Amino acid sequence: MVEKTILQAVKKVLEDSPKRNFSESVDLAINLKNLDMNQPKNRVDEEVILPHGLGKELKIGVFAKGDVGLKAKAAGAAYVISDVELEELVADKNKARVLANEYDLFIAETQFMPIIGKKLGIVLGPRGKMPIPLMPNKDIGEMIQSKQNAVKLRSKDRLTFHVAVGRRTMNPDDLAENIETIMTRLERVLDKGKHNLRTVYVTTTMGKSERVV
Repeated sequence: MVEKTILQAVKKVLEDSPKRNFSESVDLAINLKNLDMNQPKNRVDEEVILPHGLGKELKIGVFAKGDVGLKAKAAGAAYVISDVELEELVADKNKARVLANEYDLFIAETQFMPIIGKKLGIVLGPRGKMPIPLMPNKDIGEMIQSKQNAVKLRSKDRLTFHVAVGRRTMNPDDLAENIETIMTRLERVLDKGKHNLRTVYVTTTMGKSERVV
């Protein structure tokens, strides 16, 4: 059962925010306290599977070839990058930047990870889009499906950070359940749990915000 305070905050934000002519994202603005973020152990870096997804199809790029590439395409990958195309990206950093900005996340067969890290890390790393390695025992189809409903909770070295929880077009109850899922994980990984949370606000892209914590 979702906490009433979360559901009330979501409903108020949706009611008070003017409607736009595009599909707005619903986000959480998270502010931590009493943590030294210079210490890597205090930084949040978690992947969370949202029970109701993000309300949109993520554009996933997959570095793969052969059967894996074919399976990735069949599973809904927006773009399968072959070894030949990878070499083109390495040679043309502008093309690599365009790709990095266009796609939400990347998955790569492990054989491609060394060259991606060495040659494209400078492009993908700062955007938080280094590929997720596809281990030999993993199914690319299942991996793509799970990533469609996943978000990254990543604070880096900051006390304040944001994470998407869905779209404005989603049901308020579903948004609230997504938020509760994130809050539960966040409290679990923080050193002192909820006592390390200064504030948490739910907001739309260009609308109002409402305090959850």
